[in-house]
Amino acid sequence: MTDLAPQELRILVAVADEGGFSAAGTRLGTTQSAVSHAVRGIERKLGAVLFERGRFGARPTPAGERAAAHARRVLRMLAVLAAEVRASESGRLTGPLRVAAFRSAALYLLPPALERLAAQHPGIEVEVTVVRELGAGTAAEVAAGRADLGIATLTGAPPAGLVGGPLLEEPYALVHPAGHPDPRALPLVDWAENCGSRTRDWWAAQDWLPPATVRAEDDGAVLSMVGSGLGMAVMPALSLTGAPPSVEIADLGPDRPYRGVGYVTTPELATTDAVRALIRVLRSLGRVSTQLRGVRGGPPSQIVGSPSNYADRYGPLP
Repeated sequence: MTDLAPQELRILVAVADEGGFSAAGTRLGTTQSAVSHAVRGIERKLGAVLFERGRFGARPTPAGERAAAHARRVLRMLAVLAAEVRASESGRLTGPLRVAAFRSAALYLLPPALERLAAQHPGIEVEVTVVRELGAGTAAEVAAGRADLGIATLTGAPPAGLVGGPLLEEPYALVHPAGHPDPRALPLVDWAENCGSRTRDWWAAQDWLPPATVRAEDDGAVLSMVGSGLGMAVMPALSLTGAPPSVEIADLGPDRPYRGVGYVTTPELATTDAVRALIRVLRSLGRVSTQLRGVRGGPPSQIVGSPSNYADRYGPLP
């Protein structure tokens, strides 16, 4: 097999991203026929059909999806090579750092970390993509080469092919309309991303929890609905940061469930300077993760607080 050149990798990624040869040509500043010819050459070199052609454009086959993921990751490492060589001369890290995170992590966990990272390395340009934490979620963005690091819900080891580690465990709490005399009698409001595998057993054992009768798009919509008196909800601490005065947050007791939050990256990016710098910052915040305020009040930079803040809301530290 002949090695693929970087430009061939760029063509492969462009076709996969744009869904067609013409759109890929526009993105790359070349013609549709040149892209089509290049793709045929790439397929010959790899010995596999990478795209299904049709009136719909060009849709990646399973082999094409895998090839595009590898191509993105190789191109990213070429960019990192240049950035780190420049940094070795100037002593200053520069360039993009792509982060994927689920909504509440992007809103409340990342801002203090990125503020600290910017103070340490002002030349790093962070690009944050909010990803729904369904299925493979943020980890899929990392595996596909679209993100350098993902903030993900972790229930154990990272997904196959990735590396990572825990950052915090956030407790769940009962949320209900402020002043309601019997909140557990209310309908349950929920959203698809809420219940991970670690909380399902707890969820199933709660005979007071009815099936969800109101479904919302995200945790922000859930809080709004609860505050409007439409029901109650069981939500993790990050989602409750800055909760409005129209809701009350009640402790679920010593058997309350927790949601694990961690980071994931690829083995090759885990050794790069920018990714390592962000991981160090996240870990430094994670060391006080059991002190999550997770309650109304405070800008994102105040998401972590003292043990007494945690104990006032959730009881003794686990």
